Amino acid sequence: MRKLSVLACTVTAMAAATLTPAAASAWAPAGSATIHPGVMTFTNGAQCTSNFVFTNGSNVYLGQAAHCSGTGAATDTNGCDSHSLPIGTPVKVTGANKPGTLVYNSWITMQARGETNANACAYNDLALVKINPADVSKVNPSVPGFGGPTGVGTVGGLGSTVYSYGNSELRGGVTKLSPKQGVIVQNQGNGWSHNVYTATPGVPGDSGSGFMNASGKAIGVLSTVELAPAPASNNFGDIAKEIAYMHANSSFAGAHLVAGTKPFNPSLVSAILGS
Repeated sequence: MRKLSVLACTVTAMAAATLTPAAASAWAPAGSATIHPGVMTFTNGAQCTSNFVFTNGSNVYLGQAAHCSGTGAATDTNGCDSHSLPIGTPVKVTGANKPGTLVYNSWITMQARGETNANACAYNDLALVKINPADVSKVNPSVPGFGGPTGVGTVGGLGSTVYSYGNSELRGGVTKLSPKQGVIVQNQGNGWSHNVYTATPGVPGDSGSGFMNASGKAIGVLSTVELAPAPASNNFGDIAKEIAYMHANSSFAGAHLVAGTKPFNPSLVSAILGS
């Protein structure tokens, strides 16, 4: 059966390594940080949800989906032929006083190198936004509600439990709908993509939000809302593969995902009540 997917934005690791700060004091306290996984990003009007925090030791980055800077239609999901705003594009980051800057985009990188791997073209959907140095003191890498991530991990088989935090404005600011728990229903694209059902499902504006496995390890980046053959499900790109691609094919070989300062707690009820 033909699959039909749309990008989930709105308009208004080589083995992937994890970098843990030498001390929790390297980051703003989780309870008061205004920039963290799950904050909204706006790229030329396109609204997305950030996934995880990255650093190369000197700069701090926030992950978002590559298609968040796309200039085509919502059905333009192939990163090897879909157009994007250029590197250097300003990105508004909720909680920051100054705009961030788009510094890496997997779509732009794949097109520049003439990528021919069809699975990478279809599912490699990761970008980095550099946080302005004036705002770095406001950053904490912990995922709201759940805590973590505890590193970069693997997805697992069908039925595996996953956790995510979406923040679309379509929820009208009701943050208790942001934490999500779900299950893997299909692995596809030779491991590049994974199809999930979550309660509640990801909606437009949740694009780019991160997924974690039952151990709290980062496993994915929400890419599309599935319309067929599994309506109301979501696809997320495999973040380990996406990070490995970035390391091998860009100047960001030193950029690694940062572990959260709060322990991972897989309780959806606790995440909802604590949000």
